[in-house]
Amino acid sequence: MKIIKNIALIVVITLTAYSCKNEPKAEVVTVETETAVKTEKAALDPNATYEKAEFTIEGMTCAIGCARTIEKKLAKMEGVKSAKVDYDKKLAMVEYDNAKVTTTSLVETVGKVGDTYTVKDMKTVTDFSDKKACSADCKKACCANKTEAEKKACSKDCKKACCADKAKA
Repeated sequence: MKIIKNIALIVVITLTAYSCKNEPKAEVVTVETETAVKTEKAALDPNATYEKAEFTIEGMTCAIGCARTIEKKLAKMEGVKSAKVDYDKKLAMVEYDNAKVTTTSLVETVGKVGDTYTVKDMKTVTDFSDKKACSADCKKACCANKTEAEKKACSKDCKKACCADKAKA
């Protein structure tokens, strides 16, 4: 019986000694490969002719998920110099190389982001507008078919910024 206790004690000590052994950490080796990952957008051509397009995008439901996603997709297009999508105004402003990008390709890119997005009122402009034209939903339609005096009088009650801006003009 004493021999069994001694053997059991030796087994316990041996197991404890080996189980507390420090495990060596795995060695991390960095290997360079010949394939390069394209992380930067191609350099813009300084000799290119850039045009500016503005268009409304219908179907957006949020500023981050919808507008930013569309903006990123447009900005990643080859030949696009800049892209800005304003969720509040539902307005997209894109500056692009007209040799590489067409207004049709801009419409297709927006359509590929999601089926719910539709492009309307596509126009080529010389400068981007910072205001959206007044629409029929303005309170009292204070921007539409009014004389200057009527616009100024109406703008006091109108809560839309576009109406107030038109009244000042």
